[in-house]
Amino acid sequence: MKPLRTPRLIIRNWEERDRALFHRINSDDAVMEFYPFRRTREQADAVMDQLRAAIDTNGYGFTALELAETSETIGFTGLSPVLMPPAIPEETTEIGWRLAPEHWGKGYASEAASALLRFGFRELKLPEIISFAVVDNRRSIAVMQRIGMLHDETWDFDHPRVPDTQPHLKPHVFYRLMREDWRDR
Repeated sequence: MKPLRTPRLIIRNWEERDRALFHRINSDDAVMEFYPFRRTREQADAVMDQLRAAIDTNGYGFTALELAETSETIGFTGLSPVLMPPAIPEETTEIGWRLAPEHWGKGYASEAASALLRFGFRELKLPEIISFAVVDNRRSIAVMQRIGMLHDETWDFDHPRVPDTQPHLKPHVFYRLMREDWRDR
């Protein structure tokens, strides 16, 4: 994947130097508040390797997010195929993000997501991009709304991979943006 640049950010494939940050954001209780798991270092390394390989194969995926001014990796963002039938229709692409807490509230997720929407609709010619989050995850929902995504409550769902022992994490809201609507904005 060719790196994408915004005024403050670089969206790029994973590098070896990103491993500590990737583990941190996948094991931090604040970052993972709306996820039913925390990853060990070994698990995080394995997932990062899978993400890097998917980007090399597909030309896009969940990528590292870096501050352009300092080259500090602050989290990840990206577009990725969703494999979760029947909750999500097949051949659907999601947009997502996860940042270290010290970088929350600075507009980085919205800035990166806007660049990814442009990439997804212009370069990949995707007809639609979706996102979803636990109903109480106000921060992620706010990003979805800021980038122009619309809530489609007919697709709200209980996440099939969330264990029944954590029922508060099951209900998810579903947001979508069609290419025509993005283009008309």
